[in-house]
Amino acid sequence: MAAVLGINAIFHDPAAALVIDGETVAAAEEERFSRIKHGKRAVPFSTWELPERSISWCLARAGIGPADLDVVTYSYDPCLLDPARPSRSDDRPGPAPSGGRARGGGADLVTANDWEALRTLYVERAPSFLESAFPGLDGSRMRYIQHHVAHAASAYLAAPYRDSAVLVLDGRGEVGSHLAGRSRNGRLEVLFSQELPHSLGLMYEELTMHLGFQRSSDEYKVMAMASYGQPVHLPLLRRMITTTGDGGFRVEPIPWEDLAPFRRAGTPWASSHADLAASVQRRLEEVLLDLARWLHGATGEASLTMAGGVALNCVANSRLVAEGPFERIWVQPAAGDAGTALGGALYASHEVGDRPGAFTTAALGREWSDDDLEAWLLAADVAYERPADLAGTVADVLAANGVVAWFQGRSEYGPRALGHRSLLANPAHSDNLNRMNAIKGREQFRPVAPMVLAERAAEIFEGPLPSPYMLFTHRVRPEWRQRIAAAVHVDGSARAQTVDAASEPLVHRLLQAVEARTGVPVLINTSLNTAGRPMVDDPRDALELFGSAPVDLLAMGPFVVRRRRARTGFSWQLSATSPSEVATSAALARGPRP
Repeated sequence: MAAVLGINAIFHDPAAALVIDGETVAAAEEERFSRIKHGKRAVPFSTWELPERSISWCLARAGIGPADLDVVTYSYDPCLLDPARPSRSDDRPGPAPSGGRARGGGADLVTANDWEALRTLYVERAPSFLESAFPGLDGSRMRYIQHHVAHAASAYLAAPYRDSAVLVLDGRGEVGSHLAGRSRNGRLEVLFSQELPHSLGLMYEELTMHLGFQRSSDEYKVMAMASYGQPVHLPLLRRMITTTGDGGFRVEPIPWEDLAPFRRAGTPWASSHADLAASVQRRLEEVLLDLARWLHGATGEASLTMAGGVALNCVANSRLVAEGPFERIWVQPAAGDAGTALGGALYASHEVGDRPGAFTTAALGREWSDDDLEAWLLAADVAYERPADLAGTVADVLAANGVVAWFQGRSEYGPRALGHRSLLANPAHSDNLNRMNAIKGREQFRPVAPMVLAERAAEIFEGPLPSPYMLFTHRVRPEWRQRIAAAVHVDGSARAQTVDAASEPLVHRLLQAVEARTGVPVLINTSLNTAGRPMVDDPRDALELFGSAPVDLLAMGPFVVRRRRARTGFSWQLSATSPSEVATSAALARGPRP
C-alpha cells in the first residue's frame, strides 16, 4: 500500500501522475497548466523544468501532501549513460526496485562539456530541486526508472490483459530507442533493446523537420500528408532501414534532400513532399510488422501492448492489427513521453506490492463543479442558460450545422480529445473539414476525426473495434463516405473513436440525440484548442477560446453560452494555410493508397 508520484521531465511533454494503492488517482501534462505547448519554455529538452504545477495538482486531487509520498519516480536513469561512473551517494540511497535506481548525491559533479552531460547533471539534481519546490518531500524516496521501462509499464500494467508481449518504440531513451519484452503477472522480461544511433523515432523526426514541421511534436502531420502521396522511394528505404532478425533494426543516414527539397514552414508543399512522407510511412509500417513477428515468435503471446511515441502512429497500429501475428493489441492512450510519468508510478507501485488495475479512462485530469463553472460564467459576464436537456440542446445546434465547444468532466491525459475537451461539428457537410481546420488554424490537408456510437460503429467503419482512445485508423464503408464526408480522409480512412454508454454516458446521449435529428450517429471530434496552443483545460481557457474563435455554442458542464446573433453556416476564412497550399492539397487528392 503506497502513494507513488511519477514524473516525466527529461525530454518533452513533462507530466505527473499519482498512483495510490495501485489506483491511478490523477495524471496531467504540465502544458495544460502552463499553457506552453509541450510544456517547455526554453530550449528543447530543458530538463531543469520540472512539472511543478501538475505535481501540485495531483497531490491536491488526492488530498495529500509531499510528505505523504512513499516513492517518487523519474522516467530516466542517468547511470545508463556512463555505467563506469559510480553512482553518487549521500548515504540515503534506499532500496531501488528492479529496473530502477535510487537517487544519488555527493560532491563529484558531472562536468557539463556537452548537452548530454548537462542533461545528466540536472537529472541527478532533480531530487534536490523537488525538495526545494515541495517542502516535506524526501528526495531520498526518488527512484530513477529506465525511460523505456517506464514506457513499457504504462502499457503492460495498464492493459486489460494479464500477460502480453510488450513493444516500445520512440526517438530515444538514455542510450536506446526500442524495447521488446514480455510481461508475466506484472513483471517485465526485456528480450531486446535497440541501441542508438539507430532509431525509427528519430528518423521520423528528421523527416518531420525536412518537410517543414516541428520535430518531436508534428509527426502526425507527416502521417496525414502521407495519404496524399505514393511510396515511390520504398525500394531505397528498404535498403536504408532494415531489420536484423534478432528483434532489432538499423537505420542508415537518409539523404532527404535527394528525395525531396527541404520545405520551409508555412510554404506550399508539393507532390515530392507527399511522396516522401508516403514512402517513409510505408517503410515504418513494414519494419513494425517485422518486429512484431519476431516478438510474437519469441514470446508466443496472443496479446501485444505498446507505448512510446511511435505507438501514436495510428496508421501503423492498424496495419499491425490487420497483418500482424497478435490476436489483440492495446496501445497506451498517453503513449508519448507524458505517459512515462504514469508508467514509472505504476512500475514502482507494483514493485512495492500493490496491484495496479487496468486502464479504464483517459479522463484523469482536472474538473470543476457546477457551482465553480457558474461562478466563471458570472465573472465573465456572459449570458448563459442551463437547459433541462443538455444533449438535446447541443444536438439542435449541431444538426443545424453549428460548431460547438464541448467542455465536460475531467480533462484527458494524452494527446487525444476524447469527448471531454472537444470541438464538435456535423460530419455530413463536406466543407466542415476546411471550416474546422480554419477555426483551429491548421493545415488544410489534415483530417478531422469522427466519434461514433459504439453499437453502430461496425456499420460505418472497418478495422479495430471498439476503439475508445482514437489510436487506430478505420476504412469508412463506401455507403457512408458521403454521409460523413467531412470526417473521411483523402484515402478513405478515418481515425474513429467509439463511444460506449457505460464509460461516456453524456457523450453517448449526445450522439443519440444527433442521430435522432440527422440520421447519422457520428460527430466530428477534434481537440478543443487553436494553433500552437495546448488543449483547453480549465474554464478560463474555454471562455477565451469561445471569445476568440468562430464557434456557435459553448457547452460547459450543464451550461451553454450562445454566440450573439449566431447563424448557421457563418462566413469563415481559410486562415490555416495559403490559397496555394489549399489548391495543392486538392490537386494531390489521388484517392486511396495502393
